[in-house]
Amino acid sequence: MTLRLSLAAIAATLGLAACSSAPTHYYTLLPPLSGQAASHTASAAFQFELAPVRMPVQVDQPQLVVRQSNGSLAILESERWSAPLGDEFHDALAGQLEQQLGVRDLAGLPKTSGKPVLTLRTDVRRFDMLPERYALIDVVWSLNLRSEGSPRRTLTCSSIIREPAGMELESLVIAHQKAIATLAKTIAQTAQRWNELPTTECP
Repeated sequence: MTLRLSLAAIAATLGLAACSSAPTHYYTLLPPLSGQAASHTASAAFQFELAPVRMPVQVDQPQLVVRQSNGSLAILESERWSAPLGDEFHDALAGQLEQQLGVRDLAGLPKTSGKPVLTLRTDVRRFDMLPERYALIDVVWSLNLRSEGSPRRTLTCSSIIREPAGMELESLVIAHQKAIATLAKTIAQTAQRWNELPTTECP
């Protein structure tokens, strides 16, 4: 099935025509809880906070936005995110990082005196959903480490992550969940090494 026909099938199934009164469906980037606590060899040696996430204006909509092969974007009126997309991405990434680092996201909360604080800033340059092909994120992320008595350090990196997906919207959303999990693992591993070895470079 070609991409054009796939999108036509999605539109028909979802009742996107003007005369349609299709029910609204909601999606989230937060993965389901596994029911088991993640195990860690050790918690990170720093405190952690995740700043608000910047999203591309083109896709930062209440509705899901899918890319078409001709370069245009289709806004699916009846298919929506359960929260603003920037918040969805932030909360999903924060949850994955908490598991990877073994520490909680303390953004906006008091920090323990005398312990380094790692701030993560993320700028999502692309957030693509291409039915029957893939979900893709292109993210520039910056680590900022500050501690008492030491100069502030910054490391800026980028990651492009692509996950295969089917035609169904659920498949595209799950693919994005996997991409965010991969991003979190990359960031966490880099942050741990960089904290111990300041000369660490981007992956």
